Amino acid sequence: MAKAKKTVFFCQNCGYESPKWLGQCPGCKEWNTFVEETVLPKSSGISGNGQGIQKERIKPATISEIDITEDNRITTNIEELDRVLGGGLVQGSMVLVGGDPGIGKSTLLLQVCKQLSDKGHSLLYVSGEESLRQIKMRAQRIGTFTDKMKLLCETNLETIKAIIENEKPEAVIIDSIQTMYNEEVSSAPGSVSQVRESTGVLMKIAKGIGISMFIVGHVTKDGSVAGPRVLEHMVDTVLYFEGDRHASYRILRGVKNRFGSTNEIGVFEMREQGLVEVKNPSQVMLNGRPTDASGSVVVCSLEGTRPILIEIQALITRTNFGLPRRTAVGIDYNRVNLLMAVLEKRVGLSLGECDAYVNLAGGMKLGEPAIDLGIVAAIISSYKNRVIDEETLIFGEVGLSGEVRGVSQAQQRVKEAEKMGFTTCIMPKANLEGLQGKFKIQLIGVANLREVMQYI
Repeated sequence: MAKAKKTVFFCQNCGYESPKWLGQCPGCKEWNTFVEETVLPKSSGISGNGQGIQKERIKPATISEIDITEDNRITTNIEELDRVLGGGLVQGSMVLVGGDPGIGKSTLLLQVCKQLSDKGHSLLYVSGEESLRQIKMRAQRIGTFTDKMKLLCETNLETIKAIIENEKPEAVIIDSIQTMYNEEVSSAPGSVSQVRESTGVLMKIAKGIGISMFIVGHVTKDGSVAGPRVLEHMVDTVLYFEGDRHASYRILRGVKNRFGSTNEIGVFEMREQGLVEVKNPSQVMLNGRPTDASGSVVVCSLEGTRPILIEIQALITRTNFGLPRRTAVGIDYNRVNLLMAVLEKRVGLSLGECDAYVNLAGGMKLGEPAIDLGIVAAIISSYKNRVIDEETLIFGEVGLSGEVRGVSQAQQRVKEAEKMGFTTCIMPKANLEGLQGKFKIQLIGVANLREVMQYI
């Protein structure tokens, strides 16, 4: 007798299931995210005796019995990727890699395959989007691969599962999860049900056999991974590629990591032979910086354990309309408006009649409060048309009363500035104690914005 089909509605954002269509999702409160899909009822499963036998085999383990060694991590020999992963690839983990089309996801994973295969690790690269010839054409630009890496062009999850269990590779790459389909789910590949069920099957394989697995995820217009939000909750690590695909530099950022910090970033440059690591991001971000232009300030932001020097540019002009225009690129728009309000109230600058454009050079996005003082200094410099010394670094957090608050790990920021050749550092007075005499660079401590005005 044929199984009766059942029609349900899924939220594309969070995976919430409903028997009827709803305008607003009760789970994530988003509007117009429900899609209709046809699913088959699940079979009854194991009989009662089978469940009893299975329960007898499952025994809990004590913490002392669990072995945690460095051998459980596999280094990829790509330092920027290992930094974001928390020191290497954990055995039995599942990593989701997202990013815009053409930004370099598949290229990076092929480079990981090359490095791991050179170390003698067995790998399986499963592609549902490209043919074997297309993968080989890209691989030839990267280098020579050993026989430890095997390719498979398949989208049927049952076939992929059987091959993984037979080959038992140490790492598997799935490119991409939206092209995989499970025969037990009647909906089309890429739908909410298929993505969720396919990820669940792959997760069981990774955890059960101890295979490290990378899965590539498509992104939506707003930059998030396509499919239900539950997909990001299921995996161990979520990595995002940032940056314009037409530009040369890429930022690899970890937004979720069960085995390390989520504040680390990796910087790469796209070249003909693939993605090349950028060992000194500060030098790259400061290339081409103007030396005699007002509104240009160098700040220091801390991304995880790495200090990065980057240029903030501001342009303040008289508005031609009744409502002044505010534009921020790479920096939180509301934060810029807040700092401009503080300058008007506490310092007396007449910014209400001016258009303001603030840009973070290099294509990066920063949200750390330590760059507040740099934004303020760039705005003041452009407003007064005064050039700030090119060898001066500025960092600090600005409060609503105009005070300059201390920031974390100031010593690392000053050390990075001295290494890059800066001679002066304007910083919060709260961080100045304990740093005097340790560096050759001149340290200037400020407590409020009026003191900052003296140096601009």
